[in-house]
Amino acid sequence: MAKLLALLICFLFLAAVVSAEIAPSGVVDDEGADDHKGSNDGKGNLKPSQCAGECDRRCSRTHHRKPCIFFCNKCCAKCLCVPPGYYGNKETCPCYNNWKNKRGGPKCP
Repeated sequence: MAKLLALLICFLFLAAVVSAEIAPSGVVDDEGADDHKGSNDGKGNLKPSQCAGECDRRCSRTHHRKPCIFFCNKCCAKCLCVPPGYYGNKETCPCYNNWKNKRGGPKCP
């Protein structure tokens, strides 16, 4: 019984740590918001040559850097927009926000 209780405590601790690392989708990170320029027509006004730098900024705080940069660059090339901050704020780039993967989830980080 003590082993089961210890296992349950470890599981709850792990769940708390993991949920603390993953920001909820409603979180808005205002840092970097001033340097972002977007438009309401779905396409931004970035030049394709600016995508690498913007995606590097966007993905700088994730533990999944390679896939984040890969998909961010793909989305930026299509939408010419990268949301401000490191997470969230996708509503500022409608094309970036509305592009979905095969399962219906968000394609762009």
